[in-house]
Amino acid sequence: MAFDNESFEEEENFAEMFAASEKKQETSRIVEGEIVEIQADENRALVGVGDKLEGILSLDEISEDGELKFNTGDKIKVMVTGYYNERPKISYKKVLEQQKTIDFIDAHKEDFEDVIIEGVITKKNRGGYVVEADAVSFFMPRSLAAFKDSDEVVGRKIKAQVVKVDAEQNSIVVSRRKLFNEERKKKKEIIDKLMENDTIVEGTIKKITSYGMFVDVGGVDGLVHYNEISYKGPVNPSKLYKEGDTVTVKAISYDKDKRHLSLSIKAVQPDPWAEVESELDEGDTITVTVSNIEAYGVFVDLGNDIEGFLHISEISWDKNVKNPNDYLTVGQEIDVEVIEINSTTHKLRVSLKRLLPKPFDEFMKNYSEGDIVTGTITSLTDFGAFVRIAGVEGLLHNQDISWDKNDKCKDILKSGEEIEVKIAKINSEDQKISLNRKTLLESPIDTFSKTHKVNTAITGTIRDIKDFGVFVSLQDGVDALIRDEDLFPLVKEELESGQEIEAAIAVIDTRRDRIRLSVKKLDYIKSQAMLEEINDDESHSLGDLIKDKFK
Repeated sequence: MAFDNESFEEEENFAEMFAASEKKQETSRIVEGEIVEIQADENRALVGVGDKLEGILSLDEISEDGELKFNTGDKIKVMVTGYYNERPKISYKKVLEQQKTIDFIDAHKEDFEDVIIEGVITKKNRGGYVVEADAVSFFMPRSLAAFKDSDEVVGRKIKAQVVKVDAEQNSIVVSRRKLFNEERKKKKEIIDKLMENDTIVEGTIKKITSYGMFVDVGGVDGLVHYNEISYKGPVNPSKLYKEGDTVTVKAISYDKDKRHLSLSIKAVQPDPWAEVESELDEGDTITVTVSNIEAYGVFVDLGNDIEGFLHISEISWDKNVKNPNDYLTVGQEIDVEVIEINSTTHKLRVSLKRLLPKPFDEFMKNYSEGDIVTGTITSLTDFGAFVRIAGVEGLLHNQDISWDKNDKCKDILKSGEEIEVKIAKINSEDQKISLNRKTLLESPIDTFSKTHKVNTAITGTIRDIKDFGVFVSLQDGVDALIRDEDLFPLVKEELESGQEIEAAIAVIDTRRDRIRLSVKKLDYIKSQAMLEEINDDESHSLGDLIKDKFK
């Protein structure tokens, strides 16, 4: 809203309304009175004001810190503002206020439009508001207040600009709206200047928040976001600055709709990324300092306001790194390899493990297939167990844990347990290691071979019938196979699982862990035995022997 002659006329009308509203039945006048009596019990003093009249004055107006400034018989200037029950209404305080107003007008009658007051709204009337500041009363017309009609403003602290003084009426008019317009105009000029030609200015930090800090630049507040403090990236401003500090900033944007000014500290400084991009290449080895450790990785300082990031997966070749604090400490200097420089996002990634020997390469130097080693179980799965040996992991499959085909690793082993295994295979191309435990244990076939011989008879139970033969369960969990051609003279179709069967041991193959039986061979062996018995027994006739066999 422009401040023109029409506005002044409106102010004058409001000033007259204000003056009229403050007048009483009698014109206010200042007289010199005399304190006739002090009535402490009633908190009042009787003051003679001439014409044998006595006014009542509250002791609160002439007390300071509980002590009276005047006593009986003292002369005192008071303002007579009217009458109450035929007694003059008087005030010592209003005399002081009027004198303060007179002093203010005398001091600023030549330059009053440059004066800005800060006071409290004490009263609201039909024309506007009464504002008190330093014991001086000011009048602010409603049209210059810039308040909504619904606003509760009494008791509110405000700033306003003096727009008129009237020595004759002893009144001062102020405008909150004009101050706003002036401040907005001044702010626009400052912002326009800041946004021109990359202007660099000094500002004062007014407030620090978690997301940045507000900086006063010539009467305008701008926000330095935490991303605009350092080229390191987002930083906590409270760790670097405190309120009241002076900082050098540059305006980087202004949102006219939101009236939001964005400032930058890092934009004033040389961009260290230009040096990084020109001096560093991926694959370079650099010395850095650990600056911050998080659960997901480590931030490292290159020493020129640049931070790199060392992900937890790049700390060690050990895939089970849980906490970076177990490997590094803040302030520690380490050598790392640059693995990524992103010029667009200003991100630098580094690796520590790539400068360390690869555990698989070291393993290949020290171990071979067939070696028997001790390892630690790191995890158990449905298909087996992973075992760590000299910094690398090998797989012990369920089928290689025991000679018992029903055994599973997760049922008989525990994580963290040490176990002796044999290195069965090393796949250098895929960097995989296969382990075996059952070959370190005595095979049930080996045990069986110590007490049984080929061509001897044995009895077992049919476990399974297949297209190619019959599997027979023998003692101590040993299985044997009778091929179809070795079942004669038995008929395969007449056999059932669980049925006992007698056969001769045909083959014991401890190398291939196999046993084969033969019913056909047992029948042949029995036939041969019968013939030998016939030939050896001369005391019996052939007919008798045959009869004995078939009794």
